Amino acid sequence: MKKKNIIKKNRDYNRIIKNCKPIRYKYLSFYVERIPEKNYFFGFSIGKKIGIAVKRNKIKRQLKSIISKNTYQNGFNCIIMVNSGIISKSFQEIEMDVNNSIEKLNILK
Repeated sequence: MKKKNIIKKNRDYNRIIKNCKPIRYKYLSFYVERIPEKNYFFGFSIGKKIGIAVKRNKIKRQLKSIISKNTYQNGFNCIIMVNSGIISKSFQEIEMDVNNSIEKLNILK
């Protein structure tokens, strides 16, 4: 995943979470905002309840690698929030769940 496609600013996270309804899928919550731009952006939010920083960063790397395998439509911001249920899942299970939920969001090309 390219660095330019990642939401980094706190005000963007707050705006998207405040204005969009969450779409929950097992241990993941998605906030999708449609925008008129010609690009797409993803953001990740993983709380401290998940574990130490090493575990949280590992989950972020896994999510980024799963997301980078697909091609997406343009014109949306998506924040992925992770719940504590992800700790006991393997990479294949996470990949399957993320891909299923992204298909339901209608953001794939």
